[in-house]
Amino acid sequence: MEDLAPVLVSIALFASVVLSLYFYLKARHTERMALIEKGLFNVEKKEIKIKSGNLSLKIGSFLISIGLGLFFGYLLTEYSIIHPVVSFFTMILLFGGMSLIVNYIIESKKNKIEG
Repeated sequence: MEDLAPVLVSIALFASVVLSLYFYLKARHTERMALIEKGLFNVEKKEIKIKSGNLSLKIGSFLISIGLGLFFGYLLTEYSIIHPVVSFFTMILLFGGMSLIVNYIIESKKNKIEG
């Protein structure tokens, strides 16, 4: 039975990768078909007319907030009795979530201005 463990893990890993790829491609196909029906997808040029927002702003603010979360997590472990794992995860999730909310607010205000 111990000899089967690596084989089963390999099969499970391969199956999960294949299933993830299948569901990703299926969702992408369904989304593109919906865009074609609405007339937002040009089949010849393969370009979508939907604005995706400012990705560099989102990624940059998220990474900066993760760094701040790590810093404040370190401060919590040094100056309080909170367990280090709890303080790091809490601060990373708190600051990461705050940055995504701030980015959403910035993009919604930008979209209101642009019309």
